[in-house]
Amino acid sequence: MNSANIQHIFSIATPTEFELLALKVFGFQFKNNPVYQTFCKHLGKSPSNVLHVDEIPFLPIEFFKTHKIVSSPKKPDAIFESSGTTAGNTSKHHVTDIELYRQSYNKGFASFYGPIEEYCVLALLPSYLEREGSSLVYMVNDLVARSKHPDSGFYLYDLKTLREKLAQLEKQRTKTLLIGVSFALLDLAEQHPMNLKHTIIMETGGMKGRRKELIREELHFILKNAFGVSKIHSEYGMTELLSQAYSSGDGLFKCPPWMEVMTRNTEDPLSIQPHGKTGGINVIDLANVYSCSFIATQDLGKTHKNGTFEILGRFDHSDIRGCNLMAL
Repeated sequence: MNSANIQHIFSIATPTEFELLALKVFGFQFKNNPVYQTFCKHLGKSPSNVLHVDEIPFLPIEFFKTHKIVSSPKKPDAIFESSGTTAGNTSKHHVTDIELYRQSYNKGFASFYGPIEEYCVLALLPSYLEREGSSLVYMVNDLVARSKHPDSGFYLYDLKTLREKLAQLEKQRTKTLLIGVSFALLDLAEQHPMNLKHTIIMETGGMKGRRKELIREELHFILKNAFGVSKIHSEYGMTELLSQAYSSGDGLFKCPPWMEVMTRNTEDPLSIQPHGKTGGINVIDLANVYSCSFIATQDLGKTHKNGTFEILGRFDHSDIRGCNLMAL
């Protein structure tokens, strides 16, 4: 992939442009990513017989726990690591070009919410801050810095100070983004409920073992009541990706133009399903050009004809198929 092709990723304007570039990225990663190439060969797939985007193989996300998934010989600029109970149970994403990540989340956020400079950014991400290598912390830390607002920053467990800061910003009618992990937002909702008229509340999912898991509707119901807002926003991203999808309410996510979500049949992991049917979530993230852009996640969901998608849950470990197609 030359630099012109890579920059074209962020200027995709049509489905045809997306498909043509996806096929180019597939060819590049087949050639340069040994793990992905071996996986594709086990399926009998290669650039010579993959002619459409829905024929591209999706690498099971579990491979990031056991293999180095890279499409470049360069030393990585960063290594992001997922949360996990043991060191062997975490995914590692070797990011060869950190600038691609910065471009992806900055352009992605701006496409949904406008310039980050318009916001005061308050981050409530205690579980992520307590470990190293979080891609979410990296992203939010940069958004905090780029917002240039003097009150932007991170809060660990000091919910009282956060409540006072929110009240001050509300009084000043400051456009504010409060982004937090689900359990911490619930703690804030229980201890310091308040009416927020100038604040976007964005949850990043996850109880991280701190609370009982809730379905999204229940979580959003509690947060909406506590903070007097009509919608709770959500961010959908993961360690293994460089792009994020966003929901402005009701659990309906949209992707930036260089990212696409499909669903696969849970009984046949190579079969892409039509809109409206629940299946395993497959993600195409063209910004992930130096890793793997075609990932089969452990999430369950469904897509809709208007380009939105929902996340409905996760596979039980016993439900995951397609991971034993190769042994490296």
